[in-house]
Amino acid sequence: MDRVIPKKRWSTKRLLTIGGILALALLIFASFYFARGGAKLNVDLDRITISEIKQDKFQETIPENGTVLPLITEYLPTPDGGKVAQIYVEDGAMLKAGDPILKLVNTEVDLSMANTANSVSAALANIQLGQINAEQNTVLKLQTLADVEQLYLEAERVYNVDQKLYAQHVIGSQEFVTATNNYKVLKQKYALQQEILRQDTLDRASQAKQDQESYVRAKATLQVMQEKVDGLILRAPIDGQLTSLDAEVGQVKTAGYSVGQIDAVNGFKVRLSDVDEHYLNRVFTGQTGTFTFSTNDSLYKLKIFKVFTAVANGRFQVDMKFVGKVPQGLRKGQTLQVTLALSDERTSILVPKGGFFQQTGGNWIFKVSEDGKTAYKVDIQLGQQNIDYFEVVSGLKPGDKVVTSSYENYGNMTELVLKK
Repeated sequence: MDRVIPKKRWSTKRLLTIGGILALALLIFASFYFARGGAKLNVDLDRITISEIKQDKFQETIPENGTVLPLITEYLPTPDGGKVAQIYVEDGAMLKAGDPILKLVNTEVDLSMANTANSVSAALANIQLGQINAEQNTVLKLQTLADVEQLYLEAERVYNVDQKLYAQHVIGSQEFVTATNNYKVLKQKYALQQEILRQDTLDRASQAKQDQESYVRAKATLQVMQEKVDGLILRAPIDGQLTSLDAEVGQVKTAGYSVGQIDAVNGFKVRLSDVDEHYLNRVFTGQTGTFTFSTNDSLYKLKIFKVFTAVANGRFQVDMKFVGKVPQGLRKGQTLQVTLALSDERTSILVPKGGFFQQTGGNWIFKVSEDGKTAYKVDIQLGQQNIDYFEVVSGLKPGDKVVTSSYENYGNMTELVLKK
């Protein structure tokens, strides 16, 4: 008996045809969707950070690590070197200016001192001998002048008398001529002797000046050598604490070697030793910074008083001193987190810092829609920054909400669908 076989409405061929059409339509739709930049991604609100754009006071700052150092540090170099003969104090001792620290022995310095002393003594002796000889010569010239003056005065007297007698024809012309010639010769000798004495006076004054200068130089040379000898005993240059003493009896120290330092105990400074060279032209004396001290959470202020312009490994150093109160319990070598101000305070539009910057470079950000259901990509321009905020130049306004957490997993998405 024949059986009627019902006709299949959904054959395999038909199903494959319909599936191909749907797949092609989906492909076309997807291509169109992604081509127009409409890639979306569902994100959980609990996994992102949404921040509000605000207008507030802003100051550009950079965070820097600072090290607490004594306000004044004096090093202890050995001027001429030598062998350590005696150490008077221990490392860490509190000293007054002038207190002895250690004694060096240097035979070359001692020998130079002896030779210099002998040379100075000989020079001084020659100066004194020269002065004695000059005085004796002056005495002789004075005696000669006195003798010539006596003869001149006598010749003048005879000439005056003979002149009258000759006019009265009491004496002859021969006798008068003799008196006249004698008078003229002695007058010239007397004038010459006076000039010799005047020149001698000038010479003695010049020599006295030279002798005085030689004496001063000799004394200065002796003083220098005496200071070298005294320098073999190293003394504290200021009141303070002896630290980093590097000396043992019997050690030989070369000239200029620093055997320690004296740290003043009347104050501290903070050194920023790792400032990026990018800021070298923007950091100058008078700029301020702040830090919070961990023991009391109080805010303290610092001011730059010295900028070291030498750059090493892309970094330079800055010294800052305290303005106003100094935190209690501060210790040498302690590290502080200093916020260094690079600009004056002003009012700006601000966006909080976040992980978004690593992926966008500050060129764009996801802005939340008004209904809060999506966030879409918008172009922005950022300016300066501080520890907490970027300054917004364009693209956002106060009241806008943006996603500031990391965009690492968003790829090329242009829109985020925010899900609770």
